[in-house]
Amino acid sequence: MDFSASALITSLFVSALGFVLYRYGRAQSRAPQTIVGVVLMIGPYFTGSALRTGILAAAALAALWWSLRMDW
Repeated sequence: MDFSASALITSLFVSALGFVLYRYGRAQSRAPQTIVGVVLMIGPYFTGSALRTGILAAAALAALWWSLRMDW
């Protein structure tokens, strides 16, 4: 794992966003937000750089947007 300042700040920001999504999903009983929240909280542990963490966050948020627009 890269311990540069940009990687740590990006990981902190993405994990915080994941925590907010997780809490919202649990409070509203909404599975897509809960799942994406967990992915965003855990994902930065497995990515090595700020760029990969950003790509993970963008992909997870795009999947959330798509799943909400599909109106399951």
